[in-house]
Amino acid sequence: MPAPSTTDSRKALGRLSLPERTFVADALRAETVGGVLLLLAAIAALVWANIPALHDSYETVSHFHIGPASLGLDLSIAHWAADGLLAIFFFVAGIELKRELVAGDLRDPKAAVLPVVAALCGMAVPALVYVLTNVAGGGAMDGWAVPTATDIAFALAVLAVIGTSLPSALRAFLLTLAVVDDLFAILIIAVFFTDSLNFAALGGAVAGLAVFWLLLRKGVRGWYVYVPLALVIWALMYNSGVHATIAGVAMGLMLRCTTRKGEAHSPGEHIEHLVRPVSAGLAVPLFALFSAGVSVSGGAVREVFERPETLGVVLGLVVGKTVGIFGGTWLTARFTRASLSDDLAWADVFAVASLAGIGFTVSLLIGELAFEGDAVMTDEVKAAVLIGSLISALLASVLLKMRNAKYRRLCDAEERDEDHDGIPDIYEQDNPAYHLRMAEIYEKKAAEHRRIARVKDEERRALAEVSAGAGEERDRPA
Repeated sequence: MPAPSTTDSRKALGRLSLPERTFVADALRAETVGGVLLLLAAIAALVWANIPALHDSYETVSHFHIGPASLGLDLSIAHWAADGLLAIFFFVAGIELKRELVAGDLRDPKAAVLPVVAALCGMAVPALVYVLTNVAGGGAMDGWAVPTATDIAFALAVLAVIGTSLPSALRAFLLTLAVVDDLFAILIIAVFFTDSLNFAALGGAVAGLAVFWLLLRKGVRGWYVYVPLALVIWALMYNSGVHATIAGVAMGLMLRCTTRKGEAHSPGEHIEHLVRPVSAGLAVPLFALFSAGVSVSGGAVREVFERPETLGVVLGLVVGKTVGIFGGTWLTARFTRASLSDDLAWADVFAVASLAGIGFTVSLLIGELAFEGDAVMTDEVKAAVLIGSLISALLASVLLKMRNAKYRRLCDAEERDEDHDGIPDIYEQDNPAYHLRMAEIYEKKAAEHRRIARVKDEERRALAEVSAGAGEERDRPA
């Protein structure tokens, strides 16, 4: 979450500084569009997979293999979407994380405590809920990591659909939660879902990353240099046994995200601006299209709530995420002596925490990795992710709608620019020039109102004289 302004530095979830607010607005606008496409892709997948006449074609396309077998890349379409296209998603996540670490809220340890602790609790508690559910029900522990992820794009799509005016501080908090969440999801994938290593391929990938880093430091430019190199690094990482998406986040973290003299934007921000539409508009929706196509019959839905593995996923997303993020935020505010922003209430934090229970993209990916080789369980876990995300979305929608009138007033205050200088008035309260401009504006308005008052008064007097004259004419004898 971008750093709050100095005037609100002791407030948890306080007002953002103007530059950070602008950056967050731009980033979230792109994520929202991508989230709507993601939502449409998920619906299309469910329709395609559940209409009997189309089901076979969905399976045929998903399992159609393409790619050079000699390079170990003879993969199914679904596999390409999960290991290939999602590398683009994680590349953008790596850039976002790098920016947060060097220019955003995470660069300041004091400011970073709140989102980091909230995100960690928002991952630990869902995992604990899953484990307890499966200990009680005698289920498999393999899926403990499935409910730990938050899908920021899907969450923002829900906000767009329900039309809530969530204040920028809460949106930024949600964005930072997702960034930290992605970091730890990447670590979980790298540590817990790497069964065997091909050290020759891994060494080649590391060497490729070193070349990538060196070219960046030397200032070499040109997509024709970096794109082929990135593809080689990705292929080597895939063949090493480490999940190929790790290559994407590693390259994203290497980009420079601070500006130098004469630069309007850093190279990282510039590349993120170019690649984000590909990630949000193509990579993630296609992954959803080939991952979300699971059976949603009445029997399948019932089984989700009967099996401990799938029930653990649903409870982890709906209960674990909400309790974890809300509890982590409250504990951080309590023990750092920070008070919640005057504009917000703890009910708002709870609503955003419930929204973070939407764990679509990364949860589906981890579900595939956790139960690899068990197609039935994989589909059931995917169904559990969909159901848990849907319940979280509905719960958050109700909670946020209850406070939407308050949010709309906050957003209107953040947007108001009565002096028309391009800077919201709320950020200029300490600027004498702003108050002089406003005084001039009000003086002009006052002068205009006085002029209108004189004109109306003269019109009223004239009308009264005409009325009086007409009365005298009527009173004269014939």
